[in-house]
Amino acid sequence: MSEDLKRLAAEAALGEVQSGMRLGIGTGSTAEHFVRGLGARVRGGLDVVGVPTSERTAALAREEGIRLETLENCPELDLTVDGADELDARLTLIKGGGGALLREKIVATASTRMVVIADAGKRVSCLGAFALPIEVVPFGLRATRHSIESALAALGYSAVPALRGGTEPFVTDGQHHIFDVELGQIHDPVAVSEALLRIPGVVDHGLFIGIADAAYVAGPDGVDRLTPAAG
Repeated sequence: MSEDLKRLAAEAALGEVQSGMRLGIGTGSTAEHFVRGLGARVRGGLDVVGVPTSERTAALAREEGIRLETLENCPELDLTVDGADELDARLTLIKGGGGALLREKIVATASTRMVVIADAGKRVSCLGAFALPIEVVPFGLRATRHSIESALAALGYSAVPALRGGTEPFVTDGQHHIFDVELGQIHDPVAVSEALLRIPGVVDHGLFIGIADAAYVAGPDGVDRLTPAAG
């Protein structure tokens, strides 16, 4: 059922795509449904160029016959379509479960609009049930972990960053590592974001704040198109 819902959300988002667009193409299981749907439309005559957010997405897009470019050659995009691990009513997101959060954020912010695709299980009233990914440089991991703990403790969180992959650390496309942090509930995403970005070893984190413009969320009763709630 979950894969069916992901596919429905991805198909709905294809309605946002027009010929001539420069597209940011996301990473993850829901984004893969979008890539396959986009490939079918390209084979039917749709003319777009895509900028992938990961090597994994790039490989699938090539298989689907989608013409690709880099941000270096195509620095301004019309639309990015990507999944999310969690989204709230303001369309603040947690992303990074697939390990591509940095490239995803760079591509999304290079776009005029970002549209999220997700199944209804990703919609939450308060972010934080999904562990927050924090991308870090390999140098000084122990010191960076301590700084993350201290910064979060100052905000009232008793959290222990877990290195993804453990003794064989996960390596991102940018040759970084990821700490996953269980926070439970993130009542002030902006405060958490600012505290983490002040740490020198932190490259970025999986909170996407004020970036998403719309979301297609598929549930048992169909697909809802959401826009950020005010407040």
